[in-house]
Amino acid sequence: MRALAIPPDWPFRSASRHIACRPHLWHVQDLGAGPLMLLIHGAGGASHSFRHLIPLLAVSYRVITVDLPGQGFSVLGAKSRCSLNHMADDLKALCEQEGWQPQVIIGHSAGAALALRLAQIMPLRAVVGLNAALSNFEGAAGLFYPIMARLLAMTPLIAQLFSKIAGTPAQSHQLLLATGSRIEPAGEAQYLRLLRMPSHVAATLAMMAQWQLDGLLTSLPQQKLPVLLISSAGDRAVPASVSQAAAKALPNARWVNLPRFGHLLHEEAAEKVAPLIYDFLALSDPAA
Repeated sequence: MRALAIPPDWPFRSASRHIACRPHLWHVQDLGAGPLMLLIHGAGGASHSFRHLIPLLAVSYRVITVDLPGQGFSVLGAKSRCSLNHMADDLKALCEQEGWQPQVIIGHSAGAALALRLAQIMPLRAVVGLNAALSNFEGAAGLFYPIMARLLAMTPLIAQLFSKIAGTPAQSHQLLLATGSRIEPAGEAQYLRLLRMPSHVAATLAMMAQWQLDGLLTSLPQQKLPVLLISSAGDRAVPASVSQAAAKALPNARWVNLPRFGHLLHEEAAEKVAPLIYDFLALSDPAA
């Protein structure tokens, strides 16, 4: 399995490395020192999405980010392992192989669902969800979208076609605006680079096709771990009400809703997100 070349201008390129842990070849970045914090991006993103948050967290923590299998610069080793449970199992195996013992997992969007699933199968101190995607599509969309995602994931050359159509500055800009977020030009350029990678698009489609949250959502009332859910009122991808409902279902959760910002909250306002995380972890520290 051949590693993908990481552009020299990619955020924190010097902290990047590839780790083989079956069945995937993972791209990870490792920065800072202290208690270990694992960061998981959402569907269609990569570790670059934490570029503004990492420097604020790495002051006090060892921060490890991972690109999900096939997304960003990780290489997908088995297309059938893009479901919530399989990804969580493979992330756990990676942590065990490398001797990582994360105390906290921060997940954005679908990454928050992965963080909560990992909390069920490995010891953690706390979980933080940023605009957490903790709901299924409702009504007819709940039937239509998964079927369409499966068809697209199974259709040869769809990823190449989508990458060609969406991989223009104008289309990439519109896709980002549709999340309700406005990010800096350098960040937009990084998303454009991902959209131009058919392997990234194909893995994202495979993840969407295999994603199933029913088991996790049903188990939320049994999750006793401290959880912080941060949402933003301008999110057009995952409404803030999703985090509000999940916080009510979780026995030990806190929900914070920030105004104005969109789905890429941590890219727009890392300086507002980081203090919320620090305050939450200080309050939930059993040694405090």
